Amino acid sequence: MTDRLVIVGAGQAGFALAARLRALNDTRPITLVGAEEVHPYQRPPLSKKYLLGEMTFDRLTYRPAEWYAEHDVEVRLSTFVEEIDRAARRIRMQDGSFIDYHTLALTTGAAPRQLPDAIGGDLDGVHVMRSKRDADELAAEMRPGRRLLVIGGGYIGLEAAAVARHLGVEVTLIEMADRILARVASAETADLIRAVHLQHGVSIREKTGLVRLIGKDGRVCGAELSDGSVIDVDFAIVGIGVTPNDRLARESGLDVGNGVIVDAFGRTSDPAIVAAGDCTLLPWNGRHIRLESVQNAVDQAEAIAAVLAGGNIAYDPKPWFWSDQYDIKLQIAGFNLGYDETLVRPGMREGSISIWYFGEGRFLAVDAINDAKAYVTGKKLLDAGIQPDRRVLIDPAADLKQLLL
Repeated sequence: MTDRLVIVGAGQAGFALAARLRALNDTRPITLVGAEEVHPYQRPPLSKKYLLGEMTFDRLTYRPAEWYAEHDVEVRLSTFVEEIDRAARRIRMQDGSFIDYHTLALTTGAAPRQLPDAIGGDLDGVHVMRSKRDADELAAEMRPGRRLLVIGGGYIGLEAAAVARHLGVEVTLIEMADRILARVASAETADLIRAVHLQHGVSIREKTGLVRLIGKDGRVCGAELSDGSVIDVDFAIVGIGVTPNDRLARESGLDVGNGVIVDAFGRTSDPAIVAAGDCTLLPWNGRHIRLESVQNAVDQAEAIAAVLAGGNIAYDPKPWFWSDQYDIKLQIAGFNLGYDETLVRPGMREGSISIWYFGEGRFLAVDAINDAKAYVTGKKLLDAGIQPDRRVLIDPAADLKQLLL
């Protein structure tokens, strides 16, 4: 048995784990296994600058291919792991070969939910947005005057709608819930984001679900909606959330909920296996949650690397997120789970505003729209565990720096 670390999943978390170990001068053999045909890359720009043609793919990769050989990281691309043999400490690959491990890291990420075939999910022209291949296929569809149906009013759907409008595509977005962003943001944030999309010509239809996509010769050409209407569609983007890629963990008998259950050190129920990123269910404020973000994938993986290298510091999540739509930069500090109150604060510049979330009187998170000062202040407050003085928050003329004194 070697001291080899095998990392299954060559995304944000997988790369961060390998890179951090090498930065810590850890010399154990590392094998990084990825299903895609390309080396690890940044995903957020795929649905923005890459799709717009403003950024080439080589600018998205974390390191050039030669970095891996220079740092003794074996990379196996375009391949899948079929099974984990925990007793023998080895994984079985899709070609039937085996790789032994001393430590196994699951950084398998999450997969977009697909529409069922029965309602048209298998038609050509129906897309999701997660990988380089997804972005490349979408880029070929995005032509002026074409008609796009976006299914789902979360951040993925809204960002796709913004890019499509920029490229001259006609966009209809449907959301089955009462409003867009219902699962992740306040009504105040949703109202602001909706208004911007309407200004840019997006047709947003809330409380409207999809009955079925209509196909002709195997390709989508229309959609029947829950309000009884039928619309013409040239292509569709499905943005109805993601599911953790936890099959390997589940089938090998690891503890799994809505993701691979880990402790504050990234350890699974098997001491030889750790996990990081979107596939995990991690401890936070007395409960287990999933954090679907680049920041968490990187920070959690780097914390695990430090533990593997001999450290003993638990990972304390400090969530932050962002979304770029048109000329809006939405920055989110904290996690608004369980909020029961919001406070809206106008920013100092035109078009800037922030929404502050509270739960049982405690500050939880802030949504800052074109308001970097509110974002930075909120993040510092959360990191320091400081409760903001509401008298300052409700006074738009007050300097937010007062909250940190």
